[in-house]
Amino acid sequence: MTHTYLPKRGAIAAGHPLTAAAGAQMLAQGGNAVDAAVAAAFASFISEYTLSAAGGGGFALVYDAARGAGELLDFFSTGPGLGRAHQPPPGEIDFQEITVDYGPSHQRFYVGRGSVAVPGNIAGLCSLAREAGRLPLPVLLEPAIRLAREGCPISEIQAFIGAMIEPILLLTPESAAIFGQPTGGLKQVGDLVAMPALADTLEALGREGAQLFYRGAVAQAILADQQANGGLLTADDLARYRVRRRPPLASTFHRFDVLTNPPPSRGGLLISFTLRLLDGFPLETLGFGSAGHLELLAEAMRVTHLARREMEAQRLQPRQQVGRMLGPATVARWQQRVRDLLQRPVAERSLDAAPPAMPNTTQISVMDEDGLVVSLTTSGGEGAGFIVPGVGVILNNMLGEADLHPEGFHKSPPGRRIPSMMAPTVVLEGGAPLLSLGSGGANRIRSAIVQVLLNRLAFQLPLSRAVDAARIHFEEGVLQAEGGNDVAALDALAAAGYAVNRWQTRHMYFGGVHAAARTADRFEAMGDARRGGAAVVSDL
Repeated sequence: MTHTYLPKRGAIAAGHPLTAAAGAQMLAQGGNAVDAAVAAAFASFISEYTLSAAGGGGFALVYDAARGAGELLDFFSTGPGLGRAHQPPPGEIDFQEITVDYGPSHQRFYVGRGSVAVPGNIAGLCSLAREAGRLPLPVLLEPAIRLAREGCPISEIQAFIGAMIEPILLLTPESAAIFGQPTGGLKQVGDLVAMPALADTLEALGREGAQLFYRGAVAQAILADQQANGGLLTADDLARYRVRRRPPLASTFHRFDVLTNPPPSRGGLLISFTLRLLDGFPLETLGFGSAGHLELLAEAMRVTHLARREMEAQRLQPRQQVGRMLGPATVARWQQRVRDLLQRPVAERSLDAAPPAMPNTTQISVMDEDGLVVSLTTSGGEGAGFIVPGVGVILNNMLGEADLHPEGFHKSPPGRRIPSMMAPTVVLEGGAPLLSLGSGGANRIRSAIVQVLLNRLAFQLPLSRAVDAARIHFEEGVLQAEGGNDVAALDALAAAGYAVNRWQTRHMYFGGVHAAARTADRFEAMGDARRGGAAVVSDL
């Protein structure tokens, strides 16, 4: 039966104008916020190819004001190897080291078939559409199919990120055929990236649903390629993959309720802890952007690292972590630690430790007129450097990031979720949706989200300024200060003993917070320019 729906008011923010446009198209066709988020996520596989992929994974936080209920869908990657008696010896695993030039630093990643963890994006997006969307799956796929078949112009941020991961994009002839130029090197800004085989696959997905990827023809293509070329995925890995559902982690800041990603993921817990920590300080009286404001932020970041280190040493189960870390006694103890640190010379303050996280991530935030809110964060890692033959699918390299595997590569038990800092977040005021946001940016995800939340909720900045305002990130004793911070404030912090690294401009290092908001009478949305963000407001 065909249904015709009236256009729906709402707002969407995402990491590319065409990603946001795909979601806005669904609102215009009468779809809800879930339809918009799903269509945008599918489109991002092409428009944001350095950050998102069909063979990646992610999380979505959905809040329905009509029911007063929220749910976190975990469709992140798991370790492979279910149903296999023995893991192949290292010499038989396709696991290639690649050095990526990030400008100020270099980082090593591993790619190839042996870097691929079990993908969850297709399962998660199809579950969202089936359970909470209004429009048929083929309709949600239309924008992505069109982009994949006709080609999508490369944006400046995609070209910038692509240049950093060029060795991965050009690793194999099949990948180079999509992302490279015939004369050599990568395609440039404005060039079209087309993925016709993926377009065919997405059309089949519209007919067959997620089973296509987990038991059907795409699953068979993935498995055949893995078995022939040193991969680790098994038929059981795909057939037994399940989207997991959890209650959101709920905490408070001032008069607001903050819902975010619960353990076993780390990002939401750390954000909630930092907000609880700062709730005990008169932040608003310090002056926005002042030396006092930035010092308090830096010390809250330092203490969050230290508190995380203490919690992980206790080896708590996920269900115990929230109560232990966000309990009043724990928060009060660490608040006192912040006060003590602020009284000491900077040189005598404890050294923090950086949390593990994944850099290449994108965010979609949507709200609609019925009070449905979606915050969706997804990643393909850096990509595994190859295309699955015949189906055009790019797979993740989640097994190839050292930060995610401190115990060593290929040591995680099959079926276990890989750790993540992703933190899709929704803010409520009196039960009414106020804000949907999230970010990419590895271990800067939490600091970026915290600063936007403080800018909006504590300092009451307009959404555009809350997102655009210059950020800091404190890690391993160095205060990273984005271009646009007050020079006098940074001078004062340097004079006090901080090692201040002054960036000249806004930069994707400091995250990419794409946010949608609602006031009493209108919607707002803001895409973070640091990561090519765009927004569409449908206020009919």
